[in-house]
Amino acid sequence: MNNYSMTLPNYTIGEMAYEQIPTFCGKHGSTAVIIGGRTAMEKAAAKIRSYAGDIRILDEVFYGGECSYENVDSLMNNENILAADMIFSVGGGKSTDTGKCLGDKLVKPVFTFPTIASNCSCCTCVSIMYKPDGTFIEPYFFNNAPVHAFIDTQIICEAPEKYIWAGMGDTIAKYYEATISARGESPEHFKAMGLVISQMCTTPIFENGPAAYKANIEKTPSDEFRETVLAITVSTGLASIMLTRDHTPDYNSGLAHAVFYTLTSVGIEEKHLHGEVVALGVLICLLYDGQTEEFKRVRSFCEKVGLPVRLEDIDISEETMDGLVPMVCEMSDVRHYPYKITPEKLREAIKALQNT
Repeated sequence: MNNYSMTLPNYTIGEMAYEQIPTFCGKHGSTAVIIGGRTAMEKAAAKIRSYAGDIRILDEVFYGGECSYENVDSLMNNENILAADMIFSVGGGKSTDTGKCLGDKLVKPVFTFPTIASNCSCCTCVSIMYKPDGTFIEPYFFNNAPVHAFIDTQIICEAPEKYIWAGMGDTIAKYYEATISARGESPEHFKAMGLVISQMCTTPIFENGPAAYKANIEKTPSDEFRETVLAITVSTGLASIMLTRDHTPDYNSGLAHAVFYTLTSVGIEEKHLHGEVVALGVLICLLYDGQTEEFKRVRSFCEKVGLPVRLEDIDISEETMDGLVPMVCEMSDVRHYPYKITPEKLREAIKALQNT
């Protein structure tokens, strides 16, 4: 890539983050539509309206319940969405991914308002697309990041603690997957930047995660809570943008996510969150890669905060997982690994996980 541009999201974080809506959104137009999940809009829409200033909110629209091309196509026929100057994408990963995909297709500026800290969607240049039944399809890449993310720590802290819990699991994957994918290479500047930033996806979580989880349970934002939210939403998001500028998942994903996306074929998200399953995938990833000491470190952290450490913790039997192993090995997430993921060795890693 000899000629390319990078757009990075700005962000405001704090209990009064929405006060900055006029400052950062006003220059992009005078009307907006709020798109999100129903619970998310209940929590955030009134507060957005109260701080929107001269920006007129035309409508509040449910995103459809799944980040699918079908829902995006449906939203593209909404008259208020078509009339709005801006899209305010509110909620968790699937709703903000829907808003970002919609904004890219309609060529409208997107502003994100995460109401949970379960992933980095509010700051990335990709939407993870699923079939209407929840089965993973593909990442949908685009060049423009959300213009600005408004990260209200009070709203996020009032959300169920399971979301930041899962967010920590998803975040620690970034460093391990990226560094394994780039092993032995001399990547160009944007990927090298992403690799450096990915280091901010582990240490802050290990240091602040348990206290942040406790703060979330107590519904009291703390310094540790803020630092953990920043690691989940901003650090991971910036790493993702840098690592996927060539519109491939080659450096931004890996074996941990291949495990998760494979498990969507058996309805894993009916009972378990994305980051929760990815955390278990990290353990499998480290065992496969032979990082024994790092495996012990991550496993200890998972046990400390209650993230899964065995298949039964996510209600998957060894027999079911064994049948899915070939699918994991064929996922695009592991096509750029420094070695081929083989069914035989993957089964050995899973067996080691179960026997640890």
